[in-house]
Parts: sequence; structure tokens; C-alpha cells
Amino acid sequence: MRKLFALIGLAVALAVSGPALGADCGQQPAAWERWQNFRSGLISPEGRVIDYSDERHITTSEGQSYALFFALVDNDPQLFRRILRWTEKNLARGDLTSYLPAWLWGRKPGGEWGVLDDNSASDADLWIAYTLIEAGRLWRQHSYSALGSLLLQRIAREEVAELPGLGAMLLPGKHGFAHDGYWKLNPSYLPPQLVVRAARAQPAGPWSAVTRSAERLLIDSAPKGLAPDWTSWTGKRFEARTDEERIGSYDAIRVYLWVGMLHDDAPGAQRLKRHFMPVEHHVDPNGRLDEEIDIYRETAHGKGPAGFSAALLPLLSATPASAALRAYLHSAPSGSLGYYSQVLALFGGGWDEGRYRYGADGALLPRWEKCR
Repeated sequence: MRKLFALIGLAVALAVSGPALGADCGQQPAAWERWQNFRSGLISPEGRVIDYSDERHITTSEGQSYALFFALVDNDPQLFRRILRWTEKNLARGDLTSYLPAWLWGRKPGGEWGVLDDNSASDADLWIAYTLIEAGRLWRQHSYSALGSLLLQRIAREEVAELPGLGAMLLPGKHGFAHDGYWKLNPSYLPPQLVVRAARAQPAGPWSAVTRSAERLLIDSAPKGLAPDWTSWTGKRFEARTDEERIGSYDAIRVYLWVGMLHDDAPGAQRLKRHFMPVEHHVDPNGRLDEEIDIYRETAHGKGPAGFSAALLPLLSATPASAALRAYLHSAPSGSLGYYSQVLALFGGGWDEGRYRYGADGALLPRWEKCR
């Protein structure tokens, strides 16, 4: 009977799984409607991604980094340049080779516009460096490759620290995460494919060591296969020092997304995918994921937005749950989703539609590059 159920599950997975990268290259790919809606609704003509859910109409380095990535996936070099110019001018004092981007920009209390918090966000910095390096390779633009490499070096100098008992680790930002006796970390800030690619790009840097410590962070901070938003390293172990660190929600959802998109032959991919499969138990029959999960008690409350469901599609693509996840995502018009949920839908939905993949070495493999 178990064998029969397994065969049924495999058949369902094959029936509902998204198209493979490069499938049917002879046909023009369908327009990426979700990206076009995001672009027209949230990106200014100058290249600023605006989060209207905040009354200050904020822009984050995260939003800029994701928009750069999606512009590359969509093969849109003109938009890419606008986003990059705005980011460098307004978040990095006009020079990404000398300054890490400030993470938060928007309307100040007096009504003027500018940087609201000049601390960095290392996940955004890593995404920008990665996307620049990949844009340089895919579009054959050496200036992008050089800028990405210089930014990656700066990240290594200013945001990577040697933690006792753990080794080299990417801190969430330049300031505020090293404390007396512990370090506050965010597992979702370390997409394995980006770290592996950084190690390939700069073998003399700390990135090979970060790859090893990042895999340990991802697995050991999620003892039951459920990722936390935040965790603390005490020098010996990962601990939940606060109630916040017991919960997996809007940050943790990205852990399942990054892991699910790993190439099967990428370092640690099989172990990581197996480890995080328990999240499937928190998807209801309608394809909705629990919004907040206590990663130790395995209790939950609330239901996440459609972007949460999209984020799980890569990890659960070979399970019967993928059909419900996909149906729920497609039932939610992109205009009804906020900035963050739209981003998750672009990542998970774009992958599910075969618009891009990652190589075993972390390289970006957009559909347009394979089919050109």
C-alpha cells in the first residue's frame, strides 16, 4: 500500500510540476505578467523600488537588489542600469566601490527625502554583488563584473566576521549584530547558491569558509526542519534567546525558497532539501502556509499570503502539495499583494514557470540565455 501511495504521489508531482528551464525554446516565452505588474506599480521611472505599505514610501537595499535580479532574469539591461544608478547614487553615496548601500531610504519627518538608516543589510549587498557579477557574465559587460567583485570584497571586509566555534560568517549588517557573548544571525540572509558563487568568484576570500558555516547555520538553527526568522550563536550553539527567535515567519520563508531552488548537485543540496521538508506539514489543503510557526513546539497561527505559497513551490515541486500551492498563487492577482509578497511570488513563481534556474556552482541560468 505504501508503494502504491508513493507511485500516486510521484505521478501527481510529475503532473503538476512546473516546466523545465529551456523547455520549448522554439516558442516565444509568455510575458512575465507578475514582473510587469511589479515594474509598473512599484518601480519609479528613475529606478527606485517603492514600498507603499509604509507611509514614508520607503525604499530598501533589499528591494533594489531583488529588482536588479529580476531585470536580469527578464533580460532588460536598460531597466537594470536605471535601478543600479539610483541605488549607487542614493544608497551608496554615489560610489558602490567605496560604500556599502544604506538599507533604508524614504521620506523624513520634515518632508525631505533621503537615507533613514545608513546601516547596511548584508543579504541585499550579497544579492547586488551576485547579480552584478552574473550580469557581467551573461551580458558580457566587464564593468558590471568588476563592480560586483569590488563590492564582494567590501562585504568580506565589513560584514564577514570570524565567530568562535563557528568560523567565518556573514553578519546581517555592518553594525549592531555582535554582542557580549553572542551574535545575532538571520539564516535567510545566506542563500547557499550566492555564497557558493562568491567562493567561485573569489577563491582567496572567506567565502568557502562561509559556505561551510552557512550550511551549519541553516541546519542547526532549525532542529526540527523549521527555519527561524532569527537566531543567536553563543560560541557553542545556536539558541533562541528571545521569543522572536522561536518563530519562523516573514524572514524564514526565504530559507525554504533558497534551499528549494538549489541545483540537485550543488554542495549540500540534498541534505538541505531533506532537512526542510517538514514545512510541508504546515501547508493546508488550500495551499496556504501557516504565517507564524513556533519552530520548537511546531505550533502555528495565521495564514500567510500567496507569496508564502509561491516561495514553497521550488522545495515542494515534487510533492502533491505543489498543485494546491500553485492554485492558491494563481488565484491571487499580483495587484492584491504587497511589495514583499510580490517579491516572493516573482522568485517562486518565476522559478516554477521555468524562467530561470541555478547551476550547481550557483551560476544564474535564465531561460533567455539558454534559448538565445
